Amino acid sequence: QVHLVESGGGSVQPGGSLRLSCEDTSNTSCIAWFRQAPGQERERVARIYSESSGTWYADSVKGRFTISQDNAKNTVYLQMNDLKPEDTATYYCATIPRGNPCYAQEFAYPYWGQGTQVTVSS
Repeated sequence: QVHLVESGGGSVQPGGSLRLSCEDTSNTSCIAWFRQAPGQERERVARIYSESSGTWYADSVKGRFTISQDNAKNTVYLQMNDLKPEDTATYYCATIPRGNPCYAQEFAYPYWGQGTQVTVSS
């Protein structure tokens, strides 16, 4: 039973930083962070492949966000720096079980956390 738990969201001013955590990421091949702002479609922000630690980032966050994993703690992090108002959204982590390819499509992720709110405002 996978029970993903996100934490670390909050309110910050533009230019600030937050680190999101996603717990219970064992037995996964791929972990991704998605976000959804009010009235907008959910978008994929970053992804990490468990075996190789290979990463992918959306262009909108490249150079500002870093996804990483701590296998000893079964936790994946999303370090978010230089936050902008357009980063305001609910952030979700999602996983694909071990043995499956690291797909890009949202529907390929069967396990999701409950979400954590990130608000960037002055």
